[in-house]
Amino acid sequence: METKWLEDFVSLAETRSFSRSAQLRHVTQPAFSRRIQSLEAWAGTDLVDRSSYPTRLTAAGQVLYEQSLEMLQALQSTRAMLRAHTAAAQDVIEFALPHTLAFTFFPAWLSDLRESCGPIKSRLIALNVHDAVMRLVEGSCDLLIAYHHSSQPIQLDAARYEMLPLGQEVLSPYVKPNEQGEPLFRLPGTQAHPLPYLGYAPGAYMGRAVEQVLKASPTPVHLDRIYETDMSEGLKAMALEGHGIAFLPASAVRRELRSQRLVRAGEGLETTLDIRIYRERPGIRKAKGSLDTFWNDLEAHLSAVRPR
Repeated sequence: METKWLEDFVSLAETRSFSRSAQLRHVTQPAFSRRIQSLEAWAGTDLVDRSSYPTRLTAAGQVLYEQSLEMLQALQSTRAMLRAHTAAAQDVIEFALPHTLAFTFFPAWLSDLRESCGPIKSRLIALNVHDAVMRLVEGSCDLLIAYHHSSQPIQLDAARYEMLPLGQEVLSPYVKPNEQGEPLFRLPGTQAHPLPYLGYAPGAYMGRAVEQVLKASPTPVHLDRIYETDMSEGLKAMALEGHGIAFLPASAVRRELRSQRLVRAGEGLETTLDIRIYRERPGIRKAKGSLDTFWNDLEAHLSAVRPR
């Protein structure tokens, strides 16, 4: 049994909706349903009455819901105590990032920062967006780096958390070129011949940003979703094999664009995502001394490189 199954179950009990809970947990609805089924298999009984709408718990489910709240709180308290007694690695800064930023943004950003701020001992935790945010909220990491888009802002209390802008990322459609270097598939497509589309799974942060781009397009875009996954690296691999069009962050395709293994699939269908770093404000909980030093150095670095 995995802790995240209990967290999923608590979310379902509170929202009474598989689709809403899957969105909040940043997983696809089929994946969310499988996790609830796995929990039921572990418990040996039905926990959810699927014949009713909205969803409601069975009698056994109600018992487990009450126990889950206590167990999750106990686990969080235990983890906090263990972390408080961990003397080692006090100079190691722990970063929580969504997978895409961990692969594409973080390595180059850290190299650039080391040139101006000196050596930095770091530990990287790559997660989905929801779990990365929860790491910061629960005090299980020092810093969170995440995308920000106006259509889906990260809900963090500004009185408790402070933020610095690190840059921007452009999300655009890419596709494999043909032998002449032209796109295999060129947007916007037609109703009679929709283009093969490699999409983000429902609930994925990037997917909702792409949906906003497509809805805002002045020209109708005709796509046939043939594949989906949570991660941009997975979409890129499929695009490189010529399976269809994928919306990808610019940092993920720099090498492929230079080598002309990928090209733009169309113009005017991009959106800009902010990249931000968050930390809990000083004084709320005991923090590593190295964290304050790092944050101050980062502020100075950003001020020095910011255009005037």
